[in-house]
Amino acid sequence: MLFAIAVTATPVAALVDLRVPQAHRAVLELQPGGFDAIAGVALAAAGMVVLRRYPRHPLGRLMSAFGAWWALDGVASSWLAYATAHDPALPGASAAFIVYQRLGAGLVLLLPLVLLLYPDGKLPSGRWRVASLLSLALTSLLPLALVAAPSAIAQATSASTPLPAPLRRLNLEALYLPLPDAVWTGVLLVAQLCLPLSLVTPFVVVVRRYRTVTGVDRARMRWLLWAAVVDLLVMLTFRLLPNWFGAVGLTAAVVLTSASVAIGIVRPDLVDVDRLLGGTLVYGLLLALTFVLDLLVLGSAGRLLGPRLNEGERLVIAVFAVAILYAQLRHRLWRLVRRWIVGDRDDPYHVMSGLAERLERTDDSEAQLVTLAKTVARAFRTPYVGVEITQVSGEVLLVEDGERPAETQALPITYRGEIIGRLLLPRRAARRRLTSNDERLLADLIRQAAAASRAVRLAEELQRSREGIVSAVEDERRRLRRELHDGLGPALAAVASRIDTARITARRSNEDADRILGLARQELTGMLAEVRRLVHGLRPPALDDVGLVGAIRQQAERLRAPGLTVRVEERGDLTGLPAAVEVAAYRIASEAITNVVRHAQAGECVVSLTRDVEGGHLDVEIVDDGVGLAAEAVAGVGLVSLRERAAELGGSCTVTSAEPAGTRVWARLPVTPSGRTPVLTAPGKVGDDR
Repeated sequence: MLFAIAVTATPVAALVDLRVPQAHRAVLELQPGGFDAIAGVALAAAGMVVLRRYPRHPLGRLMSAFGAWWALDGVASSWLAYATAHDPALPGASAAFIVYQRLGAGLVLLLPLVLLLYPDGKLPSGRWRVASLLSLALTSLLPLALVAAPSAIAQATSASTPLPAPLRRLNLEALYLPLPDAVWTGVLLVAQLCLPLSLVTPFVVVVRRYRTVTGVDRARMRWLLWAAVVDLLVMLTFRLLPNWFGAVGLTAAVVLTSASVAIGIVRPDLVDVDRLLGGTLVYGLLLALTFVLDLLVLGSAGRLLGPRLNEGERLVIAVFAVAILYAQLRHRLWRLVRRWIVGDRDDPYHVMSGLAERLERTDDSEAQLVTLAKTVARAFRTPYVGVEITQVSGEVLLVEDGERPAETQALPITYRGEIIGRLLLPRRAARRRLTSNDERLLADLIRQAAAASRAVRLAEELQRSREGIVSAVEDERRRLRRELHDGLGPALAAVASRIDTARITARRSNEDADRILGLARQELTGMLAEVRRLVHGLRPPALDDVGLVGAIRQQAERLRAPGLTVRVEERGDLTGLPAAVEVAAYRIASEAITNVVRHAQAGECVVSLTRDVEGGHLDVEIVDDGVGLAAEAVAGVGLVSLRERAAELGGSCTVTSAEPAGTRVWARLPVTPSGRTPVLTAPGKVGDDR
């Protein structure tokens, strides 16, 4: 309804404006009312958009009401000018004067109301609510005083010129309160002084909200900031133009502000407000600098050259000077303002080179992740960045820059086609809307940092692996020495002693010698079993006897529990596998089957061995139909050993839930070219807990 009133009022005001003589309008100093009607339509339309999304939003209702009011004020202005062009004035002239000149003053309430209610339609709480109500009361003083004060005194107080003659002919004085002129003069002066003071509280409230809100509310406040910047630029620009441009400037400011407020409430992510704000500031500053520079050049040329140059020649010199300096200033100002508003992403080379330089100075993988987080935060002006990397052991390393919001969005970090982690960003922050160029820059940053971090991390893991290999070799040597020295050594000595005893005893009693040799034979049998155990620890003999698939089947048969069926499937040619790959695949399968027997409560377990000759890898997959992994399950020694065995060969191993139920262990082991055998660390125990 209110929007319809505003829309109807606009053509009415425009048609009436066309019938008003320009000379008469100049006498009245009235701008065409059609501009006010257009401003009212824009305001009402913005209110309607807000109400369509939020039907009870107070600010939507206020904008709709003020929009209709503003449009009717424009109609009153147009009719006042048209009616007073006749002598005597046409009917309704006095009413139009009251509506436009007096009631129209109430439109000043719109600005503080928007500032106090934006964006959620609620006044601030606590003491600021009292201050806000007091501010609105002070703003209302001037409209109320203008409604009740005599027109002559109101005109004399607000302007230096007296009331125009066509308006003095109207019978208006009977409508005002009969108070002494001195009283009305004092009241109007106080009301005019209170008007700017009343706007202090709304501006302070806006600043407080801007500093305290985050996420989407921060984006909404930046739309209001953009509207303020645009209004300032528009009003300053039209201030330099002839007087009749004032109405155009006011209308443009109202239209842009209405649109900005509606977008900020309904769709703050419609466009990148940071880019919009940065561009507005840049071109506004350039416009001001260009104007000042133009004046300086013209003034200097006039003072230095004096009468030797005419106005046109001085203007040409000014234009050339402005054009030359403008080209330099624009680029530098653009970079400064854009860096302040949206960060360094407008200069990708600067961002990439800076990251590369900082990564070169960092030798620790965790510190490199911190560097990446800080670089992304600075480049994209985001309040939070998290970098999450999954290590070979399965542990997740997380480094953060800023305070983590309630909701985040994750971007994958990949290295050579493998997802090694995630980049965490605020889900609905004001500066998260990225263009295609921003996305490419972010991808390049992640790729470079991922490569550097992976290289450093691999170097660290290589060093740890080397230390582990040396330690494992020494431990294995110590174990073998201990078992040979403490086990086989005394046993062999005992056998040798029994043989000597048997030789001595044989001279007097063959039966005793035979008994002693029998005991020696039993001890030798035990030593052979011990030797087999030691050999099996170094490399399962079944791998050489029956091959990888047969060895896993034998191990599955030994470990199988009642009610569990274990199937081993072979896909591809598994002959010619390096010894280290065979041992790692055997250990991983044995460990996984042991976990199925102990924890899974499964009825079936399938072990699949797939060799990809072209890809140069062996895939080991163990899937069961048991209870699966709990969400809060923590990787135990067994699962960690699976990953470590795969990592020793440069492969990977993951343990996930299977569909529809159960657990899936998947390992990929690279099969190196012939003649290159990976180093294998000391074997671990089979059957560790998860």
